[in-house]
Amino acid sequence: MRLTTKTNLAARVLMACACNQGKTLRTAEIAQVSNASLNHLLQVVNGLQAHGFIETLRGRHGGLRLARAPEQISMGSVFRVFEAGHPFAECFDPETNTCPLSNECRLRGFIARAVEAFYHELDMVTLADLTHGNCGLEALLSVPETLADACPQPMARA
Repeated sequence: MRLTTKTNLAARVLMACACNQGKTLRTAEIAQVSNASLNHLLQVVNGLQAHGFIETLRGRHGGLRLARAPEQISMGSVFRVFEAGHPFAECFDPETNTCPLSNECRLRGFIARAVEAFYHELDMVTLADLTHGNCGLEALLSVPETLADACPQPMARA
């Protein structure tokens, strides 16, 4: 079994947001700390926003942040969003299936149950399980204050 790049990037975006709670992050910042292509990340951010995992803010101080608490985000639900439309095997897609064994093959039923068990396990894992107390992950995904926020204000002249 292999996950799509989009699923992998979705997990990175959510973990970055969880590790930087209280901050509004820019997609470019997340791309930098998670070693991801900005163009791919933008597509993933759109999907995460469309499914209510993150909220996006426009404008000068815009960016993105979690729309729900990390405890309320099931990794199974995230994976289902990004893996939907990608059948596990050829025989799972009736429109493109060319396997002559499909009608008689028992393996398909076993695979379907295994895939469902995989998602069931991920349903029990929350974003909080992945990030809370994970100091190594927090160090890797910590986004420093933006330059505008980090620079001291000029001193007023007397």
